[in-house]
Amino acid sequence: MDHEMLGSIVLLAIVTLISVVQNAFFASKVEHESKHCNGKGFQRPGSSAFDRVYTANQNCGHTYPTFLAVLWCAGLLCSQAPAAFAGLMYLFVRQKYFVGYLGERTQSTPGHLFGKRILLFLFLMSVAGILNYYLVFFFGSDFEMHIKTITSAISPLLLIP
Repeated sequence: MDHEMLGSIVLLAIVTLISVVQNAFFASKVEHESKHCNGKGFQRPGSSAFDRVYTANQNCGHTYPTFLAVLWCAGLLCSQAPAAFAGLMYLFVRQKYFVGYLGERTQSTPGHLFGKRILLFLFLMSVAGILNYYLVFFFGSDFEMHIKTITSAISPLLLIP
């Protein structure tokens, strides 16, 4: 693989691998709670602690494909660094959601809402990259530098809750 091409995706690959480790952590929590509740293999015993861990894992798993799709689209079509930063923020928020769900379910709400905002940002980055491609294709106008500047300037605003 070309070194320049690898440099344009390495941050996205790092965020993806971190997300895989996080998914493994979530799965291990479910397995641990299952064994802790009944001493057998993975079964759904009906305990409230197991149900919370299992549901938090399922909820995180449902948004995972969407996260990966918009992360890679935003990074490839628009700008790698802001997309990777938003991806790391999403993983942090997802961790906060998971841990919050293990306590009282109301503690998970801020993480859920913040995660939706980050997914929206990545989606808008992807759309901007696609629009720029077609502007170049049809009109010869390239706004790539403007889009990268705007997304780089806006991405730190994701830190504001």
